[in-house]
Amino acid sequence: MKKIIRIATRKSELALWQANHVASLLGQQHPGLDVELLPMVTKGDIILDQPLAQIGGKGLFLKELEKALLNGDADIAVHSMKDVPIEQVPGLVVDVMLERANPFDALLSREGQALSDLPAGACVGTSSLRRQCQLKSTRPDLRVKDLRGNVNTRIRKLQEGEYDAIILACAGLERLGMDDLITQTLEPPEWLPAATQGTIGIQCREDDLPVVELLAPLKNPDALLRTQAERAVATVLQGSCQVPLAVFAEVDGESLHISGMIGLPDGSRMLRSDRAGSVSQVDQISAAVAADLLDQGAGEIVASLR
Repeated sequence: MKKIIRIATRKSELALWQANHVASLLGQQHPGLDVELLPMVTKGDIILDQPLAQIGGKGLFLKELEKALLNGDADIAVHSMKDVPIEQVPGLVVDVMLERANPFDALLSREGQALSDLPAGACVGTSSLRRQCQLKSTRPDLRVKDLRGNVNTRIRKLQEGEYDAIILACAGLERLGMDDLITQTLEPPEWLPAATQGTIGIQCREDDLPVVELLAPLKNPDALLRTQAERAVATVLQGSCQVPLAVFAEVDGESLHISGMIGLPDGSRMLRSDRAGSVSQVDQISAAVAADLLDQGAGEIVASLR
């Protein structure tokens, strides 16, 4: 068995929390294993003055980490799954999902107001086209302004009055012990999260069998199933930062329910679909949601945004 494992991670507080969490889980499963963190700065961390959709998408947060894996400088990389592009890098695999945290979005407002109570013209910050789409569809009278930076930077901008409210992921706030700042949790069926939001994935070299074996005990079956379902829909709909797409899978015993939404960034058009069945039918249910959205015109939306 390997005696040491090196984890490539971004340097943000949240990314380091995730990497340390994986290190702790590995230590519990494999006593005596030494774990080293290799914090790295990615292109997505450096370019903060432009929307992600314009500079290449969330994959910009992964490239340096993946290079470290391919070069042999690191053994695994820890990612927020919603940042992982649908197409996997040749030679690398992401098939270990940890137990999913809170998958929903959080509204943080300076005056403690819920989304429905924000005054007309209030400025809401988000860098996500999915969030913008749902915001503008729900409250077309609000001003939506792009918001980049790590969690602490975004919260500071809210507190300094640059925004009246901002939208972040519940999972990140809870992991950093900042969930007391949440004014309102935005939940289904009215508001859908990004595919795989709240799920931590672990990436490694496909042919590194000792590492694959080390990681195996960390796999969470429920998270794997929900990731498979949500990414299957996103794959058909060419989900990326450039497309306002939401997919959410719920598992209840042997039952699986998948909800999907795709729309235009300005909220003027939004398509929805829901399907349910047995967990053994995950591929069929995912395909049915994607097909229904395509039948409603999702393909036209995707084409118009490319």
